[in-house]
Amino acid sequence: MKRRLRTGFVIVLLLVLLGGAGYVGWVLVQRSEPVALPEPSGNFQVGRRTFEWTDTPRRDPYVDGPRRLSVWLWYPVAKETTGRRVQYAPGEWSGLHLEPPVSVFQGPFDTLQDRALDRVAVAPGRFPVVVLMPGMGLSAPMYAALAEDLASHGYLVAGVTPTYSANLTVLGGQTIESKPEASPSNLGESTEGAEQVGDHLVGLWAADARFAAGMVAKELPNSVESAVGPSYVGHSFGGAASLEACRLDSRCAAAVDLDGIQYGEVVQKGVRAPILLLGADDSCITSVCGPDAHTDQGRDRALSLLKASTGTAWCATIPGARHFNFTDYGVYYLAYPLRRYLPLGDTDARHALTVANGYVSTFLSHAIYQTAAPGAPACKS
Repeated sequence: MKRRLRTGFVIVLLLVLLGGAGYVGWVLVQRSEPVALPEPSGNFQVGRRTFEWTDTPRRDPYVDGPRRLSVWLWYPVAKETTGRRVQYAPGEWSGLHLEPPVSVFQGPFDTLQDRALDRVAVAPGRFPVVVLMPGMGLSAPMYAALAEDLASHGYLVAGVTPTYSANLTVLGGQTIESKPEASPSNLGESTEGAEQVGDHLVGLWAADARFAAGMVAKELPNSVESAVGPSYVGHSFGGAASLEACRLDSRCAAAVDLDGIQYGEVVQKGVRAPILLLGADDSCITSVCGPDAHTDQGRDRALSLLKASTGTAWCATIPGARHFNFTDYGVYYLAYPLRRYLPLGDTDARHALTVANGYVSTFLSHAIYQTAAPGAPACKS
């Protein structure tokens, strides 16, 4: 009997090992298949340039020196333009990929086909500026799908990577990692300490966003629509920073918060410009908790923001979406169990990203050009 049990155990173990090896082999084949970013829905092609800008008068609170930022610029390009496609994450930016051994379940960036053209001329005309802020720990390149869709609709989109808050920034060809004080891990907690940290840090990010908006106007003076102030769009903590930047910028045309709990003085003082709060199914950032929310975290802050704001506020929740459905993780090849581990909803990830992008572009067009209102109800306050 003991011999039969040992034999059975060995057979089961071998089957498990063979099955696991077979699955990993299948994943390795699947992850090598090309994956493309969604086709932009606007009338323009899209170009991309990268910049490193120094805000000389402003001291960086985390190092001895001025504040330095990496900014990626996506912009409209005439339809007949030809050129070389950009790499999704060139050079040291490839470090945005998840680390081994988890990385075996994520498709490599060199198989991710980007739609943008590398450093081609901006389309003739003048275009509004949109500053795009990432979530805490993430970097601007991980929002290329949203940025390229906006650029195709005629916006100059400046994606800012907040130095020392992002897990990876590249400046001067060197990688810069996050610092604990600039990338607090307790922001997701409903505690007084976490709220104080968020309220303090959001001011730095808002200053980064406003600096980037001004630099786009200096870098492309003949392409910026000077009659329209900048708009601010952000995901997660970047959404909070976008609202705060809009509050501080008297010329702000609009602000968008993508699934981000609000922080900073904007919570009490509100925003004068039109705003869009777009949440996931399990969050309360619109002041109304989604059907899958387990707590009401952030609801009181959203209510305070909406009561204090004087501009039109639109709120919507994307069915089946989770926190990462607003990022390019909705496009990456992600094998099981990694896909289940990350905050991606049960809905088709590419579809959720397309829906989110559609909300943002429709809202900005309505706020800036008075086109049809987005298909979202007015927020409840």
